[in-house]
Amino acid sequence: MPYRDNADLPPSVRHHLPPHAQDIYRAAFNHAFAAHASDLRREEIAHRIAWAAVKRSYVKIGDEWVEVDRVDRT
Repeated sequence: MPYRDNADLPPSVRHHLPPHAQDIYRAAFNHAFAAHASDLRREEIAHRIAWAAVKRSYVKIGDEWVEVDRVDRT
């Protein structure tokens, strides 16, 4: 099911990702969910695509998700 706002996201997303990453997840999930309407596994596919979208902009360091642009690369 598509998510109307970040408060509707699963707890595993809401409690671990920062707000901007939640926005990315929600947008990617909703787009993938609509794009795979004829697939019986569309919700699973949409979640995988949403996590992949988050991981393009964020990296997990310890227990925290940090924007790739903010990671110290020295």
